[in-house]
Amino acid sequence: MSFPWPEPGTRLEDVPTPMPVIDEDRLAANIARAQGYLIGHGLAFRPHIKTHKIPAVARAQLVAGAVGINCQKVTEAEVFADAGFDDILITYNVLGAAKLARLAALNARVRRLLVVADSAATVAGYAAAFGPERPLSVLIECDTGGGRVGVQSPEAAVELARTIAAAPGLRFEGLLTYPAVGGAAAIERFFATTIAALAEAGLDCPVRSNGGSPDFFSAHLVPSATEHRAGTYVYNDRSMVRAGHCGREDLAMHVLATVVSRPTPDRAVIDAGSKALTADLLGFAEYGEIEGLPGARIVSLSEEHGVVDLSAVEGRRPEVGEMLRIVPNHTCVVSNLFDRMVFHRGGAVTRVEDVAARGTVW
Repeated sequence: MSFPWPEPGTRLEDVPTPMPVIDEDRLAANIARAQGYLIGHGLAFRPHIKTHKIPAVARAQLVAGAVGINCQKVTEAEVFADAGFDDILITYNVLGAAKLARLAALNARVRRLLVVADSAATVAGYAAAFGPERPLSVLIECDTGGGRVGVQSPEAAVELARTIAAAPGLRFEGLLTYPAVGGAAAIERFFATTIAALAEAGLDCPVRSNGGSPDFFSAHLVPSATEHRAGTYVYNDRSMVRAGHCGREDLAMHVLATVVSRPTPDRAVIDAGSKALTADLLGFAEYGEIEGLPGARIVSLSEEHGVVDLSAVEGRRPEVGEMLRIVPNHTCVVSNLFDRMVFHRGGAVTRVEDVAARGTVW
């Protein structure tokens, strides 16, 4: 028997829990606000779809003015290519024969596909898998302070760019970074220095891709960038409020949960555990924030249960059977935990969308 997903018009209080729900009006406002800001500063926008993994949401981003989409893995990009998207950037080093074969097949059917590299080993894999009849476009990922991946200096970027440009099956397209929060000045120094060195080497650098939601509205502080990538902005979450990226009125995603037990006066147990709420703390002490219940703290998660400490709650406390609305710490992970996402307006369901790229992690 298939799951009885709520029909349009169903009231949110009648939606089975645990369930993430998306506010249509806040979603649309987030898309419009972000796109309008980048247009105003002459920057192209390439949304990262790992936040929602839903083609319908990505189409709304393109309609608003985005130039293409950003995926994180090959299989994720395949899902969106199947849905008709034809300008895709994959921001992950692709390694291994099986993945490179899938990447080549994707490159053959997508109008524009870009990938990244930060090592000679990654470039060598691309060069062996692609030929001049259908070259692969490559951006060099640069570590501008994020401390994750990326070449460590402009000199290393130029050296790798030379290697890419010398490969018959590859095309050097530019630079990319995923920086630390507050890193605009460091990004600009790295990009500007590298662009100048590339020009001296006779190499064009048409794409300079910056990224991140927490610093989204500082994108104009990197004048050398040509585009910006961001994902979380589309829904927003508790971490985005803390970062100052948005207000509570911009939170488009909530996770609905039901109190299933009140074993003690100071403890409630909800039906949203680690399979419904992300275990990412992101520096918080709790696994999400319960709206309208100040002092309540989600202190632990097992697979199917979330334990809520009510000891600091003044006044009435929720009883068994009550529904709670939770702001997750990190929306992107929540999306990957569910097969479908429920959208609503004015307290009523508007549509249910498949999370088409759920589980596409390689």
